[in-house]
Amino acid sequence: MISILFWCVVFAALGAVGIYTARYVCAGQTPPPDGPPAGKVSTRVLIVANALLGAFAAMRGLPPQGLAIVALACGVLTAIWVADVELGIIPDAFTLAPLGALLLAAALSGHWYVAIVAVVPALPFAVLAWRSHGLGLGWGDVKLAALGGPLIGVQGALIFFALGCTAAVIVARARGISGRPVAFGPYLATAIALPLALLPQTF
Repeated sequence: MISILFWCVVFAALGAVGIYTARYVCAGQTPPPDGPPAGKVSTRVLIVANALLGAFAAMRGLPPQGLAIVALACGVLTAIWVADVELGIIPDAFTLAPLGALLLAAALSGHWYVAIVAVVPALPFAVLAWRSHGLGLGWGDVKLAALGGPLIGVQGALIFFALGCTAAVIVARARGISGRPVAFGPYLATAIALPLALLPQTF
């Protein structure tokens, strides 16, 4: 029980760090004219959501190093959520930096296939971003999809990204904003965070 509470606090703290880091990085920037309208996120809701993910991840019995990886990933995904909702962009610092670290660690350990794992789930998004000229679905989403591959695997990424896309379409239609740019980062971030915290992983 104490361990679960500890990791709840760790996940919540890293979620808070992600929120305020996103706001610091995005401070002074203006939303792109062709992007989704600026919105607001609830700091409290995101912190509580991270705490819950920490509780579920700890209950799975992951080793401390595995829980630390998941907690850091959820903190980064929280930063992506905030940046995309509040500004309509996903800064490269939140996608390329962790992706580069994962690829470097994989290369040093001889796991070159991880590069393929990053490319495969990103390809469909790259095609959509290229065909739409980055409108609605942008290149930041492509980089986020590439990050999701090494974190949850190709099969998990393809399945949960499809669910995330479906959820985005349903929400857009329910809100009457079909055909307009939507902040897609939160859907992809959720599609990565949930299986990362709830499903078996090998770290």
